[in-house]
Amino acid sequence: MLKLGVPSKGRLMDQTFGWFAERGVRLSRSGSDREYAASVDGIDGLGLVMLSAGEIPRELAAGRIQLGVTGTDLVREKLAGWRSDVVELAPLGFGEADLVLAVPACWRDCEDLDDFAAIARDFRQAHGFRLRIATKYHRLVRAFLSDHEVADYQLVDSQGATEGTVANLTAEAIADITSSGETLRANHLKILPDALIHASQATLFAARSQIGTAPLHAVMSRLRLT
Repeated sequence: MLKLGVPSKGRLMDQTFGWFAERGVRLSRSGSDREYAASVDGIDGLGLVMLSAGEIPRELAAGRIQLGVTGTDLVREKLAGWRSDVVELAPLGFGEADLVLAVPACWRDCEDLDDFAAIARDFRQAHGFRLRIATKYHRLVRAFLSDHEVADYQLVDSQGATEGTVANLTAEAIADITSSGETLRANHLKILPDALIHASQATLFAARSQIGTAPLHAVMSRLRLT
């Protein structure tokens, strides 16, 4: 039996259930929000596993689930060699969010990445330590800044509300996911126009080891993906 991992709560779970329902497949969970028993009606040989969106990439890579719905940002962040571990079967058309670099709105001389690189260089000379960027996305941010030749910075891990770290003086800039930018603006931050790190959306992934197998082909046919 193939196992499908889907987000266990919130809008992403509801929208995932809706996407499958539109294709005649009913996903359901039993009991309260604290219980994780779940079932699939409409595809034989497919079981449902409720997980956090952040767990799904690693569960796919480990082979404990064979299909999973999660954001492309989480797959790329959590799996260093994601292309060798998973395959994108279908973008689902929801869960869109951009991973962006944002700086204080009062930085009037910072309008693009070239300005940011210069400010970071000057910051280190003036303060004796590198400019801090708060983020949960270390791999993606580091690769993006390396590609754009930004070097004088340090990443600091953010486990809470990343947009508040600048006001709390624990970082000078942030890299975070945003849908509308409203929360960033409310915290007096601005997005650099050329600093879109990754445009994410909810996507159905398959473990690469399943590509070409009869069970996966049957699921894809039922979902009208072939």
